[in-house]
Amino acid sequence: MKTKSDIENIAINALKLEAEAISELTKNINNEFVNAVHAILDTKGRVIITGIGKSAIIAQKIVATMNSTGTPAIFMHAADAIHGDLGMLQPDDIVIAISKSGNTPEIKVLVPLLKNSSAKIIAMVGNTKSYLAEQADFVLNTTVSREACPLNLAPTTSTTAQLAMGDALAICLLECRSFTDDDFARYHPGGALGKRLYLKVEDLANQNTKPQVDSRSTIKNVLVEITKNRLGAVAVVDHNQVIGIITDGDIRRMLESNEDIEHLTAADIMGKNPKTISYNELAVHALNMMRNNNITQLVVLRNGIYDGIVHLHDLLKEGII
Repeated sequence: MKTKSDIENIAINALKLEAEAISELTKNINNEFVNAVHAILDTKGRVIITGIGKSAIIAQKIVATMNSTGTPAIFMHAADAIHGDLGMLQPDDIVIAISKSGNTPEIKVLVPLLKNSSAKIIAMVGNTKSYLAEQADFVLNTTVSREACPLNLAPTTSTTAQLAMGDALAICLLECRSFTDDDFARYHPGGALGKRLYLKVEDLANQNTKPQVDSRSTIKNVLVEITKNRLGAVAVVDHNQVIGIITDGDIRRMLESNEDIEHLTAADIMGKNPKTISYNELAVHALNMMRNNNITQLVVLRNGIYDGIVHLHDLLKEGII
């Protein structure tokens, strides 16, 4: 049975082999790669990505990455393609065929059919002397020296190289298309990732009440307002202008330092110049402000007028953190 040290060394060696393989890929970023990028940018259709076995799984991931970064892409399994799925190929599409050997039977059958359709073929291949490489219009070389598998059989390093090359291709296309965070948000409206890109402060603040007192309010009124609204703070507002904020912490400090609180007002215990944020800022900016200032609430302003409070708990509830 393998010892703890044996297992750690095996894992470290596998990671080193794969890291070295990715590093070696930088030598293969050449004119062929640049021309392939230009070909995809110039196409009026979609990118059809095909493969078989483990390469098909990598193809599906690259499809997902391209679709989410502005390059329309579709997965086509090489085996299914020769049994009807080739019908998804349109005249203006371009094909990326992924294969380690470049000589699998399915690829050899598929390539002539692709060429008959006049589709340009980009080969992502680990054997530049293979049938696929020789028939392709562009070749992305993903050759690796060996697999991380000790038998040098299971696709490991080779699929890592394919995945990394696909990422490099997708990122180049993203940059060339001047893809922005607004574009990214449009394609990722769901989940925490999307929310970080589109959720606004007002979306959170509008879910809360708007606790406020004026500067002459008694401590009892301040306590009632804080307790009633469950935000851990209340804004001090005079003539529609926020002049301060009172938090749970301010209340505790007041009780510690004053035996007689009957004569105190909101103005006596409030924190002046509270941190504020505009209602139309992104919620993630509110999170950054809270982190940078080590606070849990921000006063929300709409055109300079008090519009509520956004709390760290609001961000947690929405999954922004």
